[in-house]
Amino acid sequence: MEWETVIGLEIHAQLATRSKIFSGASTAYGAEPNTQACAVDLGLPGVLPVLNEGAVRMAVKFGLATGCTIAPRSVFARKNYFYPDLPKGYQISQYELPVVHDGEVLIELENGETKRIGLTRAHLEEDAGKSLHEGFEGVTGIDLNRAGTPLLEIVSEPDMRSASEAVAYMKKIHSLVRYLEICDGNMQEGSFRCDANVSVRPRGEEKFGTRAELKNLNSFRFVEKAINFEVERQIDLIESGGTVIQETRLYDSVRGETRSMRTKEEANDYRYFPDPDLLPLVIGQALIDEVRAELPELPDAKRQRFAEQYGLSAYDASVLTAGRDMADYFEAVVVASGSEAKLSANWVMGELAGALNREGLDIADSPVSPDMLGGMLRRITDNTISGKIAKDVFDAMWNGEGDADTIIEARGLKQVTDTGAIEAMIDEVIAANPRQVEQYRAGKEKLLGFFVGQVMKASKGKANPAQVNDLLKKKLAE
Repeated sequence: MEWETVIGLEIHAQLATRSKIFSGASTAYGAEPNTQACAVDLGLPGVLPVLNEGAVRMAVKFGLATGCTIAPRSVFARKNYFYPDLPKGYQISQYELPVVHDGEVLIELENGETKRIGLTRAHLEEDAGKSLHEGFEGVTGIDLNRAGTPLLEIVSEPDMRSASEAVAYMKKIHSLVRYLEICDGNMQEGSFRCDANVSVRPRGEEKFGTRAELKNLNSFRFVEKAINFEVERQIDLIESGGTVIQETRLYDSVRGETRSMRTKEEANDYRYFPDPDLLPLVIGQALIDEVRAELPELPDAKRQRFAEQYGLSAYDASVLTAGRDMADYFEAVVVASGSEAKLSANWVMGELAGALNREGLDIADSPVSPDMLGGMLRRITDNTISGKIAKDVFDAMWNGEGDADTIIEARGLKQVTDTGAIEAMIDEVIAANPRQVEQYRAGKEKLLGFFVGQVMKASKGKANPAQVNDLLKKKLAE
């Protein structure tokens, strides 16, 4: 029997506010445990939540960017469950009336086709605390610093049909929230994570199969591996006569498998009801217009513009617009270099990206600024240095030796473009290699590369390669 996979994702994006969603406590990462949990976060008697307007604006911004409907009136609800990291005994979330709903994003499939993924809703809620197990023997530690941190839970339609589609969708949302500057997207710190609802059904069947929810996946690689394992598990279970049960499962990245955590709760198990301490959230057109005016150029529009304005391939435009910082850096390099965009793109995606990956740095932390890289590219286009020498100049800039002009001058790296000087080196090479000259003139033209190498060696890499090639061909043809 052929099986079809059905996947929906619930992405939790931590909103980039400085304080929590219902209190003034800090959301900064890395503080000592339980130092950023105030009376509201702890659920102490007599305290009242106050909604953070910044979180609302960020939710509206996401809704506008994805073509969602902005609800003029939404309601906060209490989601009741008992767990040590939830001191109030309930989580403030949104249930029947979310702040935004009914939108879409477009993802690019591996075969180059575009697919629409529907967005059911995106609602505001508070995060829970964190259970700590390492360093605690026989007990569990609780850190409530995260309690009350604002989240936007982005719920997709079950429109994805493979793990690769789920990863493409998750990457698209990741890029979008960073472009909008509503979430830093740091998956290691838990700022961006997802739950995957996975089921299988016979191909051609319209009714959905029983789903399992894979909780707290915090890397693109884990999302793909967890879904693929779960799909195989469900198919094997059904084909062996078993039945898939609705449950919550955890992904064990060490074993590469999912395991049962608890039977999946239904909405009525949480006993949702409107939070009596919070008024309905009313959003007027004036606020929506304000937020719309703040929207940046979005990734899809920027990618199309890069292809049209700079003449880049679809691939190059896609890579350069994957992140807002990368796109801004590239455009700054183009301006600083005054060169062809393709040359700037090659260096940003090549040498710069490679160096950043080796050092584990974000492009915002690059020791080579756009002006520095653009200045170096100017020296390539005006033939002051060759592309090969430029790599040495780049390494020197990366290591803090100054800008390109300073390094070129200090190291004496100016390219030799004087025709007379290059001809003199060529004459010496020809005189020193009579046998190879004879073979070349007899038709072994591949030896041209040998002569070019000898001349470049004699010039210590400073001779202009194009001039060397042209002059060599003329000299060898005499």
